[in-house]
Amino acid sequence: MTDRQLVSPCVSICALDEDDICVGCFRTGGEISIWGLLSDDEKREVFRRIDQRMNGEPAPCVVRKEKKP
Repeated sequence: MTDRQLVSPCVSICALDEDDICVGCFRTGGEISIWGLLSDDEKREVFRRIDQRMNGEPAPCVVRKEKKP
């Protein structure tokens, strides 16, 4: 995945379903709210989970790892 693909996957169809998954971009509400804080590796993981969700597979929310000072 190139850096160009690490931009927000938002498609301006912002509505969460009963499972807290956006019907437009397939991110969870949590992933949407922390997108700007995620590292490139974490964003790549979100994209992997988006692909899973789009294929009807369950994929839990990406939880950001605390960075140690």
